[in-house]
Amino acid sequence: MRTKRAKRDKRLRVPVLPKEEMMIKAKASEAGLTIAEYLRNLGLGYTVPSVIDNRQVDALLKINADLGRLGGLIKLWLTNDKRTKYIGKSQLHMTLDTIRETQSVMLSEIIKLRK
Repeated sequence: MRTKRAKRDKRLRVPVLPKEEMMIKAKASEAGLTIAEYLRNLGLGYTVPSVIDNRQVDALLKINADLGRLGGLIKLWLTNDKRTKYIGKSQLHMTLDTIRETQSVMLSEIIKLRK
């Protein structure tokens, strides 16, 4: 037995300024929703997921993977692994600087997520 789906046949009219219209359309697009779905979700108090948030999470995951690889390289160097016998202190310091830069980028991405 199929459940009968309710048909949305009522319409609400909301006057907006041209700038507001552009912003609403952009936000609906960012969330991957139609304008009607976006406004309905907001009006009913639902959280509107954002595609941009997913992009930021992906960026953080990439940064995390980069940090893991760098950590692995340092571990090899510290254990005097034969594959790293030609890596000197200057190379290690450059790697540590890269880690610091990556941490800075990661912090920036986290701050963006909190806004």
